[in-house]
Amino acid sequence: MEKKMLQGKLFLVIFLLIISIGVLIPVLMNLKLGLDLQGGFELLYNVTPIEENTKVDEDLLRSTRQTLLRRIDVLGVTEPSISIEGDRIRVQLAGVTNEDEARSVLSQTASLTFRDTSDNLLMTSSVLKSGGARVSMDQSGRPAVALSIKDNDAFYKATKKVSEMSDNRIVIWLDYEEGRDSFEREEEMCGSDGSACLSAATVSQAFSGDVIIQGNFTEESANDLVDLINSGSMPAKLTEVSSNSVGASFGTNALVKTVTAGIIGIGIIIALLIVLYRFSGLIASVGIIIYTSLTFFIFWLLGGTMTLSGIAAMIIGIGMAVDSNVINFSRIKDELYEGASLKEAYEKGNKASFGTIMDANITTLIAALVLFVLGQSSVKGFATVLIISIISTLLIMVFLVRWLLRKFVQTGYFDDKVGMFIGVKKEDIPNLSKGEKRTKYFWKKIDFVKSRKIFIICAFVIIILGGVFIFNKGLSLGVDFRGGTAITIDTSENLTEKKISSDMDSLGYDMYSFEKQSDGSYSIKISETVDTDKTSEVKDYLNDKYDAKTDIEVISDMVRNDLIKNAVLSLIISMVAIIIYISLRFKFDYGISSIIALVFNVLITIAFFGIFRFEVSNIFIAAILSIIGYSVNDVIITFDRIREIYNKKKAYSERGLINIVNESLRGVLNRSIVTTLTAVIPLGCLIIFGSHEILSFYVAMLVGMVTGVLTSLFVASQLWLEIEKRNLKKPKKPKKEEKEEVSEIEIKGINA
Repeated sequence: MEKKMLQGKLFLVIFLLIISIGVLIPVLMNLKLGLDLQGGFELLYNVTPIEENTKVDEDLLRSTRQTLLRRIDVLGVTEPSISIEGDRIRVQLAGVTNEDEARSVLSQTASLTFRDTSDNLLMTSSVLKSGGARVSMDQSGRPAVALSIKDNDAFYKATKKVSEMSDNRIVIWLDYEEGRDSFEREEEMCGSDGSACLSAATVSQAFSGDVIIQGNFTEESANDLVDLINSGSMPAKLTEVSSNSVGASFGTNALVKTVTAGIIGIGIIIALLIVLYRFSGLIASVGIIIYTSLTFFIFWLLGGTMTLSGIAAMIIGIGMAVDSNVINFSRIKDELYEGASLKEAYEKGNKASFGTIMDANITTLIAALVLFVLGQSSVKGFATVLIISIISTLLIMVFLVRWLLRKFVQTGYFDDKVGMFIGVKKEDIPNLSKGEKRTKYFWKKIDFVKSRKIFIICAFVIIILGGVFIFNKGLSLGVDFRGGTAITIDTSENLTEKKISSDMDSLGYDMYSFEKQSDGSYSIKISETVDTDKTSEVKDYLNDKYDAKTDIEVISDMVRNDLIKNAVLSLIISMVAIIIYISLRFKFDYGISSIIALVFNVLITIAFFGIFRFEVSNIFIAAILSIIGYSVNDVIITFDRIREIYNKKKAYSERGLINIVNESLRGVLNRSIVTTLTAVIPLGCLIIFGSHEILSFYVAMLVGMVTGVLTSLFVASQLWLEIEKRNLKKPKKPKKEEKEEVSEIEIKGINA
């Protein structure tokens, strides 16, 4: 009977696994990839009104976006990404190779005006039919552009007025700019390539029919002008403030490397889970596959664009999902070591771990939401995947996996096979009916309170040393925070700093950084913001000279200042939100202890970057906020155990408090080691095997997660201990109904 029930549950697991894989494969095949994974071109525009005394509002931004979409259709780009960011618009065009054409088509206002030879405005494009421009032929059989008139009366009146002038020519302009353009200066160039003056035709009498624009058009240039006019004039002025181009080979290599690293990391995690938790680890591994499928499916439904940072968030999310199971399994094991039956241990372990898991995910969600609101581009994509990962973790790893395991426990098959179920030896489970007590303890010889000085001294040494490096050399700021231009060159030639510096000098730029990266490409940073019309020149120069593939990213001072402001704001808001949550959940003493531990963790990570000169870029802030989320996870789990043991045993002396802290930390250390491994393993794989475009993110996460565990053990819990020691020494006011005798010492933050 038990075996039949077991088989039924196994068939259910296999069915869910097949469904998940069946969903995952087509979703992955149809997932929209970002520029860093398939190559392409990105532009960030600052939007300003064309007319004075006009504000940039939602309607203007929306209409500008719609015009950009029509322009992109002209380029033939499928699935573009156009996002509004405040009073800016970010355009991402995957697969675009001709950047100059894209720039010209997108940013041109395409405002068609009809003027007299004295530059007085006669008519605007409002007199034309929507989409009424077409390629035609002039009397000589050369390509021309025909315009269909919508407002015949207005056109008749304007042409009548011109016909009566001494110089009876009507001049057609594209993007006429007062002060810059005049017919007097452009007369000889009118109709030639590059001139804003398209045509100057003699009007002998008034008419209201279609208009032919004659000039030195080729068939291609005539088609381009038709497309531009038909896409509509831009309702706002667009100023390019940053750009980024990624070659297709860069994107493909990044995708292959990152996915390979992710698969290796996930494979190792699954093997580790099965070794440590046997059958429970196997079901959790199935949960990981279902979780991955659900996360990708939700992301695809939302129309998200997967980027390098998104894949990193997915892999980190898997670590979080595994963490939820490890917390639960550790609790179940504890109950078994106390002598509970498997059914009792399973239910008690689930109940004890649920609140901890929810707290850990909520604090990570806080950091992810801050990133989503204040982040830009890849950081926002990272936050989106992280938020979806948290939702998937709760649905799959917390609810589904628990439900499946409960069904297996209820079959009774594992009652005498606890080792097979969760990796606990039968001899380690005491028989309470025989008066046996728990004998299985971990880390009994470690005195965390005594050992804290070693960690704190080492931490201060690292922070001070990092401070010295940062004071002398500053942080190695990426182009995001420094401004300027970042160039990546992929070539088989052996480049030197002297050679590239000479090249930059000849191009008129000041190079401040040259580095050969681990993947063989070269990273160059220059102080100046390369003008939009010069990026192709720089690219062609380097490509031709070194037979290279070159990518260029340009960040203006305006964008840099915004990124710095948002980075600082993100850190402050997330810190405040987390301390409020922990204070409400665990009382204020815990909140103060946790926030100091978080500051310690962040400072150590920044110091590490200062010492080893890793680049600090926009994605580094995402790493710091993720570190904060992870560190809070560790702190919450530690505090949850401290609170639980304190409520059971109380403490009326310093020795009692020390014993509670040591016992609590011994109880969570195994879990901390396993969860750190499950997070560090994929990060290590990404560093070794993955794409290095966001190497600083991987390194920051790795350092932050390791120090996060240590600060929860040796800083947060120890600060709580010192606060509670001081509280013990404070005189307590007796309760009114018990003036003669104090039955319980009140300790602020615990029971008062």
